[in-house]
Parts: sequence; C-alpha cells; structure tokens
Amino acid sequence: MVHPHNQMSCRHIGLFVRSFRGGGGAERVMLNLAAGLADRGHRIDLVMGRKVGHFLDEIPENVNIVDLDTRPAHYSYAKARKIGHIVGLLGIGVFVPKAAWILQAVPALAEYLTSQRPTALLSALSYPNIAALLARRLSTVPTRVIVSQHNHLSTALAHAGKLHRIKIAALARRLFPEAEGVVAVSNGVADNLAKVLGLPRVRIATIYNPVCRPEISIQARASPNHAWFAPDDPPVILGAGKLKAQKDFDCLLRAFARIRAIRPVRLVILGEGPRRKALLSLARELGVAEDVALPGFVANPFAYLGRAAVFVLSSAWEGLPTVLIEALACGCPVVSTDCPSGPAEILDGGRYGPLVPVGNDAALARAICDALDVPPRPELLHDRARFFSTDRAVEQYCRVLLER
Repeated sequence: MVHPHNQMSCRHIGLFVRSFRGGGGAERVMLNLAAGLADRGHRIDLVMGRKVGHFLDEIPENVNIVDLDTRPAHYSYAKARKIGHIVGLLGIGVFVPKAAWILQAVPALAEYLTSQRPTALLSALSYPNIAALLARRLSTVPTRVIVSQHNHLSTALAHAGKLHRIKIAALARRLFPEAEGVVAVSNGVADNLAKVLGLPRVRIATIYNPVCRPEISIQARASPNHAWFAPDDPPVILGAGKLKAQKDFDCLLRAFARIRAIRPVRLVILGEGPRRKALLSLARELGVAEDVALPGFVANPFAYLGRAAVFVLSSAWEGLPTVLIEALACGCPVVSTDCPSGPAEILDGGRYGPLVPVGNDAALARAICDALDVPPRPELLHDRARFFSTDRAVEQYCRVLLER
C-alpha cells in the first residue's frame, strides 16, 4: 500500500548494506527503511554486497534487490590495494582484509550507480559508508550519498586492532566530508562522530532508528519456540544480540549467576556469533549452565520479548540499540548498561528502565531483581516505543535523502 504523503513525488533511492548475514540491528533498520520508503511510493533498490542472511524473506515485494555478489572469502591484500589505487585515495590504499571485504564491492557498486543513476544512495556502518563514497567517486554520477553511523565510533575503534583503528579513521576523515549528508542514530553517536572525524556538528543529523511498527504487537503475541515460557515456569531473563565482545554477555552471565543463587530464574540469549563456546564455558564455570539457553538466531524475537520477565542490554558500547526499543514496544521491562551511546536517550535517563555502569555485574543483578519484583506498566513502555516509530524516521530520512 502506497503511503499518501509521497504518491506524487516518486524518486529512485538505493540503500546499500553488506548483507543480512548477521541479522543485526543496523540491517533491521535498513530493511525497515526500505519498506517505509517504498510504501511512500519511492522506487527502492536494496543494494546488497552479497544477497545472504536471515531477513531475505522479509524484504517486501515493492523493494527491488540488487545483488553485487561480493565474495568475502576471496578478499586479499592485493585486491584491497588495487581498489585503493583505482579510486585514487591519495596514498591511503591499505585495508584490513577481514573487516573490509565489502570494499571489494566498490567497482560493482560504481557500475550500479552509473547504470541506474539513483537520486540518492544511503549506506550504513563504517566500511559500507566508505565503499559508497568510493563508488560515487569512481562513477562520477551526481547521486547524493548519505552515510549513516550506527555505533559510537571512538569506543568501537578503541576495541579494534591498531591497524584497523588507524585506517578506518583515516579513510573516514578523508571521505565523509564528501557525503551530501551524515546521519547518526543518536545524539551521543553524532557528538562523538564530530569529535573523532573533525566534522562540524551541524553537518550531522540525528535520526532515531525506525523501530516501532504495527506488526510488532502482532508478532509479540505468538508463542516462542522454546520450552521455558510455560505459565508456571521460572521467570526468563532475556538478552539478544551478536555473540561478540561488544555485547558483554559475560557480564550478563555473571549477573545471572548472582540472581540464580537467591531465586529460581532462567536466562535466554538470542543471537549468533564467535563467542558462543566461550559463553557456554563460562555458564558451566559459574554453575548455571542448566538454566542458560543460547538458541541462536530466531525469526521472531518479539515472541520472546512478549513473554520474558525482563530484557537486559549488557553492552559495552552501542549506537542506538534497536532491540532495546523493540523490548519497550513489546511491553517488556528493560534494564540496560549506561554505555556510550543510545540507552540513556532511549530510556530518558532511566525513566523507562534502570541504567547501570558498564561491566558491573553486581549492579546489573540488583537492577534485574528490582525489575522482576516491581515491573513497570506495559502501557508506559509502549508509549515510549512509539517515539521511535517507522513513520517518524522515514519522514526525516526523506528530507535528508531528497533535499537539495
């Protein structure tokens, strides 16, 4: 169904993503944007570095998929240097192979821009942003390129390898000023981006992620495909995200062990990632393995959020954690670390859920117990989630993408 706002001003817009392999928040945001923009009557291309991942069956029929068919396994140092020389990076031509495989897509993305000439191209995440700007350089088309930053850049770089940290900062400082628009998903991300890259703060627009949509309440009423959510079972604490260091599920496990020592409770962590074995090993070490489940990626996390006793975000850093907003939309009580950045903005400084110091498992355990004992009214959480509606975000992105 076409949104009435833009029926008479259809424009051609590309949205560029690496893939949907990780099933993460940024990928979900781009999918929501694609659907929202297409519903407003725009011609939307979802341009994928490689057409793989969990959300493929959720792409609407009115969104065109462009598969650049980039192969990460074939990435090499030599190819990285070749791409750098092709686009004339003025001496910055050495990339980090594992992190930067999407840069292989630059020639194909440039060809897409040259042949299709979309009005605007929106990219998300650091290396896809760099690839989009390089491709526009190579193509020389007048397409507006808008880059969006989804993570607190300085904190993310601090946890990266030294070479990665140096190169991504250098590339971003060189290329981001060429973008017609720079979007940050929270004010904290925007402030940090301006500081790290030396961009004028007024050049960076904050647009909160398009998260709250009508389908969530329907999906939240479904039964989770898990045996621990029966009415008389112990309450379930829920975590969700990629199983990697950023999410600090180690801290969540230690907090859970503290709670499990004093009351019956279970922990479910949704998501996939490289730390699965380490997390299961830690659960055994803490003596709570029988009450911890890591079911991996699930197609409908809202069914879990609709039944969980409390959702916990234990991250060391974020941008604007989509899953925290999704929990609010499902009426699930939330507890979060006060990490840079996003949770404090989402929860309005703690009004809609407690904020605790990063890495403090004792404080996290106390906050979870408080939420279990005195949960907030679901209506309060629903109201807050509506502030992060798809319609609001799509309207703001339309202005950034299409204004001249």
